[in-house]
Amino acid sequence: MQYRTLGETGLAVSRLAFGAMTFTAGDRSIGSIYKTEAGVADQLIGKALEAGVNFFDTSDAYASGQSERILGAALKGRRNDVVIATKVGFRTGAALTQAGLSRRHIIWSVEESLKRLGTEWIDVYIVHKEDPYTPLEETLSALDAVVRSGKVRYIGFSNWSAWKVAAAMEIQKASGLARFTHGQMHYSLLGRDVERDVIPMMRRYGLGLTVWSPLASGFLSGKYTRENLADPDNRYSGFDILPFDKEHGFQLVEAMKAIADAHRASVAQVAIAWLLAKEAVTSVLLGASKPHQLADNLGAVDLVLSDANVAALDAATPLSPVYPNWFIDNLADEPMKTALEK
Repeated sequence: MQYRTLGETGLAVSRLAFGAMTFTAGDRSIGSIYKTEAGVADQLIGKALEAGVNFFDTSDAYASGQSERILGAALKGRRNDVVIATKVGFRTGAALTQAGLSRRHIIWSVEESLKRLGTEWIDVYIVHKEDPYTPLEETLSALDAVVRSGKVRYIGFSNWSAWKVAAAMEIQKASGLARFTHGQMHYSLLGRDVERDVIPMMRRYGLGLTVWSPLASGFLSGKYTRENLADPDNRYSGFDILPFDKEHGFQLVEAMKAIADAHRASVAQVAIAWLLAKEAVTSVLLGASKPHQLADNLGAVDLVLSDANVAALDAATPLSPVYPNWFIDNLADEPMKTALEK
């Protein structure tokens, strides 16, 4: 296993992390996702630990909190050896107060997550999405409070826009508040949007990047075909939230198969190795629900793609131009650019 420190902290995390979104103790509200019971979850956690994974991720919103309970129980004997991340922000109850990033909800949610996880502290506490109804200052003050209380060690964000993170970082710095360490964002060969503004912003503030859905909800495993994509047993039949062109996706997978064959690797390993080759990426979350899937995904850490492989995959998945990015890129000062690149 490979390891990196998380952002500008001294916290060492494995470059392949384990995401527990599929864990459930009976909640089938998203049946194509919540399908891994405790027995299989224990097997998966055991295999991850054996491979050197020390970074485990969940959320209070996954399977009505059941994911946290199962993950906490599975790691109980190894608590001092692992880094546990969980999240807050999505609705967890019917009351209006049981959602969002208000001071009340954050402080209440920390206590509830600690109980479900069976731990005295949360290593990394992540705001799961933006809250348009709560002042940013209130959210950041509440996050600082839970860090100062000792119940949370580090904080991060997920699914936030670049401008909001930048605003938050400036407020945290000016006010002496606990700072974000990293962002957990979607990034894959079929979803490279973070390259436009999020990654440059992260570089500016020294933030780490952890990646969710590196296989685009399993699409980049190569197991889907045009004929079986809508089968009831497939994740895409009940959780198709990633906006990418499926036909382009199938063409991409064919190109990936050639690279995979050359390396005697799987298509999924190529997709994960491409991410690991990106300097901005700290850790990639693996969301396998079956032991053989996890074993295959973990093998990606040993796959080193050539510069030519990475360039070919980059060329096969170009970002469409958006304003003002295209203006900035196309009208750069060429003499200065040429001089600095020498």
